[in-house]
Amino acid sequence: MATDAHSDGSSLAFHPMDQFIIKPLFGDGDFSWYTPTNATLWMALGILAVVALLVLPTSRRALVPTRGQSIAELTYGFVYKMVEDVTGKDGIKYFPYIMTLFMFILTANFLGLLPMAFTTTSHIAVTGVLALAVFLTVTVLGFVLNGSKFLGLFWVSSAPLALRPVLAIIELISYFVRPVSHSVRLGGNMMAGHAVIKVFAGFAQVAVISPIAIAGVVAIYGLEIMVAFIQAYVFTILTCVYLKDALHPAH
Repeated sequence: MATDAHSDGSSLAFHPMDQFIIKPLFGDGDFSWYTPTNATLWMALGILAVVALLVLPTSRRALVPTRGQSIAELTYGFVYKMVEDVTGKDGIKYFPYIMTLFMFILTANFLGLLPMAFTTTSHIAVTGVLALAVFLTVTVLGFVLNGSKFLGLFWVSSAPLALRPVLAIIELISYFVRPVSHSVRLGGNMMAGHAVIKVFAGFAQVAVISPIAIAGVVAIYGLEIMVAFIQAYVFTILTCVYLKDALHPAH
């Protein structure tokens, strides 16, 4: 509960979760689903960042690549190899979708590390939509490509016959939990890291412990840079794993 900074006689008051509040860009008070918000702004900036990183440097490709072209080609090759290694040759045709997911999450994560920025991937409303889109895409694709054979994903034929019905129920539950775990993993990690940074920054106001708090901010910030990439990678590679299940559902 937000209280006045001096209401309890203390000059220290900070609220780590305030940075995740969605606010309208224009005006105050209530807003609707179509109202431009800080989340809308930073998602749009994330899309522009993807264009700046991938499209603009490669618009005039050269035999001797520029620094921007090299970064774009390395990123392209990194994701392409991930898709090929996990899903096989059959999954390459879905590379554009997976590449888009990776780049959007990566840029959103890194933009959230800027001062006064808003981390869109800290909200389950954003990560949930991304995870649900993956879940629905993979499920529909599985039935389109395999028909009823896709249900073989839940029937562990290598297990003893008596255990197969039990394992089928477990597999079915775990399958429908996928979008929840897929979204909460990303959103929870991003929210937790930014909240910890805000806590250390708040303690930096106290003169006695400010050097320790500032060192903590630097350390956690460095960790968050690594987490920003790792979480984008984890979300993407799980998408590849789920896609592999749709392409090759048999256990």
